[in-house]
Amino acid sequence: MRLAAFILAAPAILRHGIALGVNRLGWFRTQAARMSDSGEGDNGPGNGDNGSGTAVITRTKTRTKKPSMYRVLLLNDDYTPMEFVVLVLQRYFNKTAEQATQIMLHVHRNGVGECGVYTYEVAETKVTQVMDFAHKHQHPLQCIMEKK
Repeated sequence: MRLAAFILAAPAILRHGIALGVNRLGWFRTQAARMSDSGEGDNGPGNGDNGSGTAVITRTKTRTKKPSMYRVLLLNDDYTPMEFVVLVLQRYFNKTAEQATQIMLHVHRNGVGECGVYTYEVAETKVTQVMDFAHKHQHPLQCIMEKK
């Protein structure tokens, strides 16, 4: 298509652009620049253009992937008081006194207990907070995270 023919066809192209929801002026300028850069406007007929004047506009939908989840686990030891474990669960995992006691007893009986399931950054922060708090109060409580 010659550049002059393209300019004459601009109103039709703009109507189609409106129907497709395209940025009309930006698309028109891009097409005109492409034609003038490639020399399509000067070649005349027989330039390999089929003359249909159609274009395909595709839209891609980006899908965000759900983040991997991580379990935050407390490990049992023989030195950390049960009351301290309950305090940690209430303070850093927003557990009620009853929930915290149940988790603490599970840790005590089974050696390990799940405090919660979080994204990587949140789980890492919770593990660090618990470990720092236990160290500050001179308890050997261990907190780890593992991929769910």
